[in-house]
Formats: sequence, structure tokens, C-alpha cells
Amino acid sequence: MNETLAAPPRPRRGNRRWQAFARNRLSVAGLVILVVLYLAALFAPWVAPHDPYALDLQHPFLLPGQSGYLLGTDNFGRDLLSRLIYGSRISLTAGLGVVLIAALLGTVLGLLAGYFRGWVDLLIMRLVEIFFAFPFLVLVVAVIAVLGPSVLNVVWVLGLVSWPIYARLVRAQVLTLRERDFVEAARASGASSGRIMFRSILPNSLTPIIVAATFGVPQAILALAALGFLGLGVQPPAPEWGTMVSEGKNFLLQAPLLIVWPGVVIALAVMGFNFLGDGLRQALDPRYSG
Repeated sequence: MNETLAAPPRPRRGNRRWQAFARNRLSVAGLVILVVLYLAALFAPWVAPHDPYALDLQHPFLLPGQSGYLLGTDNFGRDLLSRLIYGSRISLTAGLGVVLIAALLGTVLGLLAGYFRGWVDLLIMRLVEIFFAFPFLVLVVAVIAVLGPSVLNVVWVLGLVSWPIYARLVRAQVLTLRERDFVEAARASGASSGRIMFRSILPNSLTPIIVAATFGVPQAILALAALGFLGLGVQPPAPEWGTMVSEGKNFLLQAPLLIVWPGVVIALAVMGFNFLGDGLRQALDPRYSG
């Protein structure tokens, strides 16, 4: 009696994608870095050893480990580690807010431009070109200088200036997908344009949007830090990473660690998101994940 050998079960798509992601050690390292940073931000009141705003004028410029301060203190005697932990709340949350605003606005406009084409596409793409004609940081600085520095102003301005990247990306995806059979079938069934765009085309365009958003967060964090360094972002005494670098530059020779520690944390956050983005791009690409 011949027994038929059963073929081994094919791994599920989610498992294949996770395996493709896990093969990239840098991506896993980036994920670990971001998990640690976000957990520190979430549980800052319990993780931070001191009040980030508490002044200890008798112990300024302490070196790491002195008087119970793990990373030392700044010129006002404030604990640097606690300020870095609480600063992660501002920087990481603001970075996500910027990407959320930019991705939502850019996705909607990209869908409209790619689906309707004609004068709608022409108008939106000319608007995109106008935004790209100005240097990003110069445009942001000019608008913030008018509106005034604050966390909300920075997040909204960065988000409203960053949307053209997502609009061009989504438009290119829509132009590729709008003539596919599943879209034609939706039209033939009488589905409205809005239903086709958001129920048929958008779900098939999410992969590049997710990857672009992952790379967009570190860019937003760097822009926020740059504005903080210029005095146009989060204002002291709030413990934002760029603001901490700006405050520490006045004591560069006396206490260089005031700049080093926030610079290291910014670098870790940026590397974490970039490594994660590389891993997601590889895992979500069918050429790699199978």
C-alpha cells in the first residue's frame, strides 16, 4: 500500500514576513532600541530617579556617578538622566504626531490626485512642487518664527510641510493600481469613487506608506531637535533633547557631557527608526518575504 507523503505546510504570510525581518539583525536591534525608549517614555515617572525640573544649585556640573546622579547634572544641578527620560516623551510623541499629520494629509491628497487625474492631479502636484521648491528647514523656521515657538506649533508646522512626500508616493501607487482588475470590478459593481479609493486602492498601498512613515519619524525628531537648538522649538525648562543641547553649548568646555548625552540619545532614536525601516521594507517586499 503506497502512502502519499503530505507536503509540508506553507508558512503563513505573517510568519514569512517576521522571519524576513528577524534575519536582519540591525532591524531587530533597532526595534529593541525603540521599545526601550518608548517604555522609558511611558513609565517616566517610575523610571526617572529624580524630578527633571528640581534644582540643586549646590551640585551643578556633577560628573556621572557623583552624589547619586548616574549621568551627572547640568548647570542648575538638574539630573541629566531624568531630563533625558522625560525628554523622550516630548521628542518621540512629537515625532509620531508629525508623521501622523503628514501621512494622513498626504495620503488623502495622493489618492485624489492619482484616482481623478486631470485638473485635480495638476493642482495637487503643482502644490507639491511649490513645497519642494523651498528648503525644508528654512520654510519651517520661517513659519515658526511667525507663529511662535511651542510644541503644538512645531508639530503642526512640521506635519503640514512634510505631506508632499506621502502625496507623491501614494499618487504613484494609485496610478499603478487604478486600472487593476479588482478596481474595475469594484467600478462595475457600482461602488462610489470614495469607496474604491479607501476600500480597494488604499489597503493595497499601505506597505510603502508604512515604510515611509517609519523613516519619517527620525526626520521629524531631528527637525524638532534642530528647532530646539535654535530656540524655536520646545522652550526651557522643558527637557527636550534639542533644547538640552542648546542649553549645554554654553558650557561646552566646562561640561561637554551636557551636549554628549542628549546627542547620544538622539542618535540612538534616529538609528533605531532607520534600522526598523530597513527591516520593514525588506519584510514587506514580496521579493524578500516570499
